Amino acid sequence: MTLFLQIMLIATSMLLVLLVLLHKAKGGGLSSLFGGGMQSNLAGSSVAEKNLDRMTLFVIALWVISIVGVGLLIKLG
Repeated sequence: MTLFLQIMLIATSMLLVLLVLLHKAKGGGLSSLFGGGMQSNLAGSSVAEKNLDRMTLFVIALWVISIVGVGLLIKLG
């Protein structure tokens, strides 16, 4: 069980990094310091972005569950 949770933690961590990097920049962060904040948001959020948001939240939930599971197994073991 511990091995499964550790593998799930590593896999969800890498997937979470990938999903966060796929998001479109909203501006106001470091990208706006270097001229990246000049783009306009005329189209709003698309269906693909909403699905990406849902997928990211699902992976975050799996990541939190695996973190709590590994923590409980370490505490009990």
